[in-house]
Amino acid sequence: MVQSLDRSQGREGGSAGGVAAGPTDTHGTFTGNRALQIEEPLIFEMGQPGRCGVDLPEPPKVKDRFNGLRRSGEVGLPGLSEPQVVQHYTRLSQKNYAIDMGVYPLGSCTMKHNPRINEKVARLPGIGDLHPLQPVSTVQGALELIDRLAHWLKTLTGMPAVAMSPAAGAHGEMCGMMAIAAALEAKGERAQRRIVLAPESAHGTNPATAAALGFTVKPIPANDRGRVDLAALKAALGPDVAAIMLTNPNTCGLFESEIVEISKAVHAVGAYFYCDGANFNAIVGRVRPGDLGVDCMHINLHKTFSTPHGGGGPGAGPVVLSAALAPYAPYPWIVKQGDKWTVAEDGGALKSLGVEGTPLGRLKAFHGQMGMFTRALAYIMSHGADGLKQVAEDAVLSANYVMAALGDTMSPAFEGPCMHEALFDDRFLKGTGVSTLDFAKAMIDEGYHPMTMYFPLVVHGAMLIEPTESVAKEDLDQFIGALRSLTARAKTGTAAEAFKAAPLYSPRRRLDETLAARKPILRWKPSNNPPDDPMKQAAE
Repeated sequence: MVQSLDRSQGREGGSAGGVAAGPTDTHGTFTGNRALQIEEPLIFEMGQPGRCGVDLPEPPKVKDRFNGLRRSGEVGLPGLSEPQVVQHYTRLSQKNYAIDMGVYPLGSCTMKHNPRINEKVARLPGIGDLHPLQPVSTVQGALELIDRLAHWLKTLTGMPAVAMSPAAGAHGEMCGMMAIAAALEAKGERAQRRIVLAPESAHGTNPATAAALGFTVKPIPANDRGRVDLAALKAALGPDVAAIMLTNPNTCGLFESEIVEISKAVHAVGAYFYCDGANFNAIVGRVRPGDLGVDCMHINLHKTFSTPHGGGGPGAGPVVLSAALAPYAPYPWIVKQGDKWTVAEDGGALKSLGVEGTPLGRLKAFHGQMGMFTRALAYIMSHGADGLKQVAEDAVLSANYVMAALGDTMSPAFEGPCMHEALFDDRFLKGTGVSTLDFAKAMIDEGYHPMTMYFPLVVHGAMLIEPTESVAKEDLDQFIGALRSLTARAKTGTAAEAFKAAPLYSPRRRLDETLAARKPILRWKPSNNPPDDPMKQAAE
């Protein structure tokens, strides 16, 4: 009998909290692999001293200028051949869930399909090979492309100006609130207006942004319909309020039906209305935020216009601005002089071009992110006005289909239809011994990334599901069937132990997530007691 090599235990140097072993196989395998689920060690564990994927010439002997700071030890990188590196990262990629694999139900995050036409356009010669330090005369087409995207963002939102340089949604929030602060400063009211109102269901970056700019955040409660409590909002308004930061549709997946009255009340006391545009996907082509009285709103290009999402890569969060805030948009500005495009780098340059404005300054080194701009414009132009309208309609239809199909077995957080995401609470799990976290982990065994959990905070045990417009009905039906099956198992009252053991079939079992977050081990160190050669563990 061959003894299996169990490599599914936690390793020294991995995430704190340890990793439990996978389910016991009656046969076991020598390799630790389970068919195409390949057991993969850390890349540092694979490395061998002296091994390298390339041959490098011996550098010439020269006198160094390190002034005694020359490295005395090894760099600490693993020694690997090229095939080993390729195989390692390919295997790791196969362990990730991705938008191209199936339903990705994260609520609030809007994991949209990225059409391949976007990628083709972004890689065209003259676009994919641009350099940000090229002379302006050599990038006339790129500047026109950015201006064209800006035009459509203004058209879709009903706003007169847009700042294109913010690098992400949170950066866009910072830009919008800086514009509000600059406008208050220009009116001599910055010291007086110190309060920013934020609904309790707001994205966490909203109060963080306001606090980072020196404002005091005052929360506004929700009513029993999941919307802003209008009476509480009006009671909080006064001469010390600078702005409200509100998401619409909100984080509960609901449209703020009293949004126009909220806007009028905020403006009546001289404050500004910042709208978090993270959920613009639900209303694009149907509602223009400018018509609702919004003064500024960031747009997550990945959430609404299908540019790639997350991963720490380059993002884009343009901010549309009302006429009251447009003069404070950060530079650079793209301006056309005759038949030439130019980049206005400061307030003086703007005035020389005949543009009135007092820009709040530069937010980043270069003018936005060209790849994301190209992808977003390709998405807008390929859909057209009718297509973008259908995007919103189909996203809302998909979410309501999920809500209707699960409403009799799970517990919707609020009555009535939703917008782009369906929100459930944990009442249906009461008395089962199964928590929201347990339910989500069991979804992994069914082949699904869990939905957004425990957010928004105003809903106990929240489960926020956003299917988006691009999921086929049969895929939604299978997803719904999986959740109905899990719900039925949980409600038997005898499955709590099995739920708490989930996931059973993933490459790694459940982490102690609290410990891993509080005491992460960020550097790998070789074990003092390395495992024996696996060949020595084989026994007949």
